[in-house]
Amino acid sequence: MKIDTVEAIPYEIGMRKPLLFASGQMTTADHVLVRITTDEGHVGIADVPPRPYTYGETQGSVVAVIETLFAPLLVGADPFARNAINAGMARTVGNFAAKGAVDIALWDIIGKSLGTSVHALLGGFTPTVRVSHMVGFAPAQEMVDEALNYREQYGITSFKVKVGRRPVSLDVDACIALREALGADAELYLDANRGWSANEALAVARACDGLGLLYLEEPCDALEVIGRQRLVRESPLTIMADESVPTLGDVARELHNGGASAISIKTARTGFSESQKILGLCEGLGVDVIMGNQIDSMLGSVATVIFGAAFKHSSRRAAELSNFLEFADFLITEPLVIKNGQISAPTAPGLGVTLDNNKLAAYRLDRK
Repeated sequence: MKIDTVEAIPYEIGMRKPLLFASGQMTTADHVLVRITTDEGHVGIADVPPRPYTYGETQGSVVAVIETLFAPLLVGADPFARNAINAGMARTVGNFAAKGAVDIALWDIIGKSLGTSVHALLGGFTPTVRVSHMVGFAPAQEMVDEALNYREQYGITSFKVKVGRRPVSLDVDACIALREALGADAELYLDANRGWSANEALAVARACDGLGLLYLEEPCDALEVIGRQRLVRESPLTIMADESVPTLGDVARELHNGGASAISIKTARTGFSESQKILGLCEGLGVDVIMGNQIDSMLGSVATVIFGAAFKHSSRRAAELSNFLEFADFLITEPLVIKNGQISAPTAPGLGVTLDNNKLAAYRLDRK
């Protein structure tokens, strides 16, 4: 079996409401659908969420790098040769989400050709994974109302709270209000998206001490090396790295240098292959991980569910999986369902989902 064609299809789907956070905002999903077809008719798909305010990738750059650099590497290759293909893509610096999507699409092909789900191929530890919901910037009462609604409607009891505002009292007040409204049993953790300095982050962590918060994610820029190390040592909250650790090497650096003591894994940027390496490193070191969300579409969230549920260590905490509910539509025919705060991993071959070609035709941008 050989790869015959590689497509990078730009598309646009609206959001039901904007998501606001310290490093930017998202009002429309300008994504890229990766579709890889073999000479035996197997088709692998994956979604690319370009995030220029996080990694520098744009919809146009993703299409360009896949069509001009990755497609020549892929066409004619055996899709089972993932390591060789990933090594070839690694010669191009950056472009994390584009590389991650190619890897996921290859796993989709492999699963379909074997008649086995990728969830099973990765290890299939548990059939379901708990869901965490991401609450964006808003006045405190609106954030509380959103969290209560998701708990009532979907049974979600874990919430990531977007912080990083100035004055920092806005975020401290929101955390206090959320804890009071949700009670002691709800899991709460914070994500500042590099919105503060290390000193500001330490002040917030101390002000929130006693609220039972799990983590403080990406509180300041990891390039603020000395301040970040001091924050990890002195903060009453565990400091989690996210956008500062887009590769295995970055994870090793931050953990070794004392820049973080927990890690967010995102299949949108490390696919399945490198995510396994990151997970193994963290598990071996006894470091907590959370399956993060790149404001993923439903197709992107499928990949997170599959990987998160495949391993014991990645399934210990709730995974960030609900943001696809804020998209106005989706491109797959088998929608994910959140029930009692959990999502089941697909069991059909490959990723276990089918592309809705009519919807893709309606939303793609390259044929309008």
